[in-house]
Amino acid sequence: MSSPQTASLSWGKMKVKGCSSSYKDCTVWPGGSRAWDRETEHAPGVQPADLEEVLKKGIDLLVIGRGMKEALQVPSSTLNLVQKGIKVRVLETETAVTEYNKLASEGTVVGGIFQSTC
Repeated sequence: MSSPQTASLSWGKMKVKGCSSSYKDCTVWPGGSRAWDRETEHAPGVQPADLEEVLKKGIDLLVIGRGMKEALQVPSSTLNLVQKGIKVRVLETETAVTEYNKLASEGTVVGGIFQSTC
C-alpha cells in the first residue's frame, strides 16, 4: 500500500490526495490519513502517544513537521521511543511536506505527522 501525498498546504489547512476532508494538523501513513488532534502546547510538543498510530503502520521512515515557524517542539525523549530501524526526519512543515511527498512518490514506505500553523 502506498503513502498518500499531500495535495496542498497553507497556514492552518492541509489536503491529502484522495481524501475529501481538509485538516489543520494531520497524520498520514500508507493507505490513510486523519486529523492530528494533539493535546499539548508547542512545548512540550510531540509526545510518544502522538506517534503511536503511524508507527504501527509498518513505515520505514517518519517525517515530522514542526510548524511553519518551527514552534512545535520534538523532545529527544519522544524520538528515543521510535522503534529501531525507522528513520526520522524533523523539519519545518513546508520542507517536511515536500520531503514526504518526494519519498512517497519514490515508493518509500513513509508516514508523516504535520502541524500546519506556527
